[in-house]
Amino acid sequence: MPDLFPTFDVPALVNAAADNQVQYPQSWLYDFENKRVVMDGSGRAVMVDGLTAWAQWCIKAASTLRFTHLAYGPDFGTEREGAWRQPTRKATESELERTITEALIVDPRTDTVRDFAFTWSGDELLVSFTAIPVIGDPKRLEVKMNG
Repeated sequence: MPDLFPTFDVPALVNAAADNQVQYPQSWLYDFENKRVVMDGSGRAVMVDGLTAWAQWCIKAASTLRFTHLAYGPDFGTEREGAWRQPTRKATESELERTITEALIVDPRTDTVRDFAFTWSGDELLVSFTAIPVIGDPKRLEVKMNG
């Protein structure tokens, strides 16, 4: 006769901390002014450490419009078009803070985004913020945006 209370073996616990180690791989140094990878004197791409590569990724993600480039997936970039349609500058700043934070927090290397500052010059806006990685020192970053 079958048991009223079935028994089963408990599976072994997986050490989630060991499997989810955040990696900061090296990458190429990117020149945002000239929009290209920096080359050394011998024509090779200049490499940067993982934390600098992550900071470059943050700038690129914050300055790229989401859904406008086929090279990027749907989670990359910001949805800032709606920010420019806000009735006041304060509302625009609030919307930009939200969309930049959402764009950066999808990366497991990013812990927090905070301390936003906005500098207006006509229709141009300089957004400064502090991005805090899971491992390493916080980075103060700036992104120029046009309305």
